[in-house]
Amino acid sequence: MNWIWWIFIFFLVGGFSWMAETGRSALRTRHERRIERFRLAQRERLALEEANKPPDPVCGCSHHLAKHDRQGRCHEDVEVPVQWDENKKPLRYERRQCNCQQYIGPQPLSKIYADELTDL
Repeated sequence: MNWIWWIFIFFLVGGFSWMAETGRSALRTRHERRIERFRLAQRERLALEEANKPPDPVCGCSHHLAKHDRQGRCHEDVEVPVQWDENKKPLRYERRQCNCQQYIGPQPLSKIYADELTDL
């Protein structure tokens, strides 16, 4: 029964708080590492999805292919500055038609290559 007094003194001195803090810090470190691994896997998955996505057909004027007609002329409205201050910063804008003359973005695959349809 003498050992019970030693355990009691150990707890009074603060031995249990040291053990509890060591356990808490170990669990906290483990949790942070698991979260870091999870975020790394998520970034890797997003990078793979982004790499497998085909390029958007966007022109140099930043408008989609759908905004251009068959001749390549853009039919989207843009805000154009019409008045500037002394520091050459725009003060007022007006909506005008985009002056892009030709679509220069990536061509959809259907316009470049199409397999012949055959009956089997």
